[in-house]
Amino acid sequence: MPLRARQRCRAVLVAAVALTAATVLGTAPPAFAADTWTEAGSDRADPLTESQGLTSVEVPAGAANRYTGIGTIPVGLSSRGWNHVGDPDTSYDGHYIEPYQRDSGTTKMFRVQSPDGTWSEYVHTLGSGEALNNSWVAVSPGGQWMLAGEYGTMSRLLVFPTPGVNPATSPSANLPQAATVRLDHAVRDVQGCDFLSATRLLCSSDDPAGTLFGITKPLLQIDLTAEPNGTSDVTGHVTALRQLPLRSSCSGTFEAEGIDYDRRTGTLRVIVVSPGFCVLTDSTTYRFTRG
Repeated sequence: MPLRARQRCRAVLVAAVALTAATVLGTAPPAFAADTWTEAGSDRADPLTESQGLTSVEVPAGAANRYTGIGTIPVGLSSRGWNHVGDPDTSYDGHYIEPYQRDSGTTKMFRVQSPDGTWSEYVHTLGSGEALNNSWVAVSPGGQWMLAGEYGTMSRLLVFPTPGVNPATSPSANLPQAATVRLDHAVRDVQGCDFLSATRLLCSSDDPAGTLFGITKPLLQIDLTAEPNGTSDVTGHVTALRQLPLRSSCSGTFEAEGIDYDRRTGTLRVIVVSPGFCVLTDSTTYRFTRG
């Protein structure tokens, strides 16, 4: 091939490679850095009152952390069938929210305590294909929107207007699902999530099989394409960060429970319930710090 022809051919190839690279880079999904969380301490978790969930409270200043368990369910609720409470959360303005479920039916309930101490109940009628269980809630940093999760193997999180905070909500009206977080990787048996930032969640999974991420009981990171706004769906990129600690004097099946991130101290806490008799003696709330 003549020199000039070879030069033209080389120029065409270089241009084609450059165009392909630009196209790939332009359409590549954003990269998400995975956080590293290191165990920093632990506390015993009471099996009756601290075995389901937990949340840190910023308002009023100096308020104690809140926990849920079978022993925290008011008799008036359990007598009406609301016999399971999940992992709660608190908005930055002091609204405390607990998720409740029944053994059967077509509704789930969110119990809200306002900063003045008043309690209200917000009932949600299940949508088509929605699971009955109500495992956890996570209030977005903006406060107006709340995520909730279903148990089992799921590829979505549910978005609701935050009851008691969003002015569109009322205890006398159905609390509607507003949007969905579409996950790019299935998750299993998520027991709690909390916002680390406006677009990043940390979640505790009770996955017993380990087939989704190669580990059982993983700590998950979910990066959102945007903060939930209730008007459109967003996508969530799922990363397994590590296995949660599984230590006990008893052998058997552990249960990963609720999760909380305290932005004031940078502390992440996760409840892990011990197997067998040791549920009474060494169930633990683990503390983590970001490395």
